[in-house]
Amino acid sequence: MSFKEKFYNSIKELTNVYSLVAIAMLLAIRIIVGIFANSTMALFGNMIKISINFLPIAVAAAMFGPVAAALVGGLGDILSFFINPASGGAYFPGFTLNGILTGLILGIFLYKNNVNIKTVLISWTINAVFIEIFLSGYWLYFIYGTGSGDTFWVYLLTRAVSEAIKFVPSVLLILVVGKAVSKIKLK
Repeated sequence: MSFKEKFYNSIKELTNVYSLVAIAMLLAIRIIVGIFANSTMALFGNMIKISINFLPIAVAAAMFGPVAAALVGGLGDILSFFINPASGGAYFPGFTLNGILTGLILGIFLYKNNVNIKTVLISWTINAVFIEIFLSGYWLYFIYGTGSGDTFWVYLLTRAVSEAIKFVPSVLLILVVGKAVSKIKLK
């Protein structure tokens, strides 16, 4: 299936009441996870946040495609901040963009595909390198690094370490949950 067809079919998913209810439930789970299921650890003098925010986005991607997953990623970031603004500092739209792009990437690879180790590894690697390491590193440098003496490379390094720590658990979670929800969606 081409990218264009995936986007078209994903938009069509938004016209189905079952799909809308399931997407809303995944959005609610993403908000709850965004507020409560985070862990922060100190490494290299910086704080590294470990979370499973990606999991509801990955489920939306596998079941309903890139458009629905982008909505869950973007709206999940915005709503989790406004529901509990004290949980993660000030709102920054760059991280909302990260959520949207994560949904798009996962949706392109997981939607209407056989969720297998190859598709999960490719989608996770693309997301980890371009979104979680480089783009998040840039946002963190933009917010905290200018004027503090930290260089952009410090933020890239901490993001790379964070993604390396999350690699195996993230891939396994996406693989197991993605296969399960793909079977549910087929029924």
